[in-house]
Amino acid sequence: MTTDAHRPTDDRPAGADDALELLGLVAQLEHIAFVRLAADSAIAPDVEQRLALSRFAAAAVERRDRVIARIVELGGDAALLLGEFDDVLEEFDARTQPSTWWERLLKAYVGYGVADDFCRLAALALDDRSRQVVLEVLEDASHAELAVAELDAAGSQDDVLSSRLALWGRRLVGEALSVVQRIIAQRPGLARLAHEGQLAQHADEVPGQAAEPAQGAAPDARPVGNAPAKIFGELTAQHTRRMSRLGLTA
Repeated sequence: MTTDAHRPTDDRPAGADDALELLGLVAQLEHIAFVRLAADSAIAPDVEQRLALSRFAAAAVERRDRVIARIVELGGDAALLLGEFDDVLEEFDARTQPSTWWERLLKAYVGYGVADDFCRLAALALDDRSRQVVLEVLEDASHAELAVAELDAAGSQDDVLSSRLALWGRRLVGEALSVVQRIIAQRPGLARLAHEGQLAQHADEVPGQAAEPAQGAAPDARPVGNAPAKIFGELTAQHTRRMSRLGLTA
């Protein structure tokens, strides 16, 4: 049955239902980022960080609204689409409660970064305009740069802290990949996009190798073969790069 959030219209591009689902996820993640950053700004250890985090929170609202505008352009119901992902990070947050400010910063950079990487990968299979919106929204790395600078400075002076954060990072990525696993299992449209995005990315990296046609799958088809393993491999590689920026072992 088609919900109001996905009701087709004659002027939607091919694959618009899957696009709307991904856009709803991205918009909800940006809203969650706003809530998290606003909370962080209230407990940051110094005024400079409080001011920076409050600005990042405001920027998350602007990014969310850009995605919502694209949802509206495609004829989707933004409130319903975001509502479908109300609890997308609920279990992740419950299982990864940080005990220090440093763990909180690493969770924001590493833990939530996995979800962003999944959305980037899936966005490669979107129509041109939707892909542009998602990738531009996810490209804003200002908060990540703050986290990297603070964690790098703290870790370079404290080997014990670095060891603890490396362990924390491993726990975070495991829990974050479980979130992606549930999304792939429960939402065939997002699984299709991620699979097609992974193929498109691989085709770009290997000249002369064409990706599988994005339009060829049946409407309810799930990715086949070892597609999930390749997706998780890509996400894990991105996680390793993030940890390396901090001088931490993934």
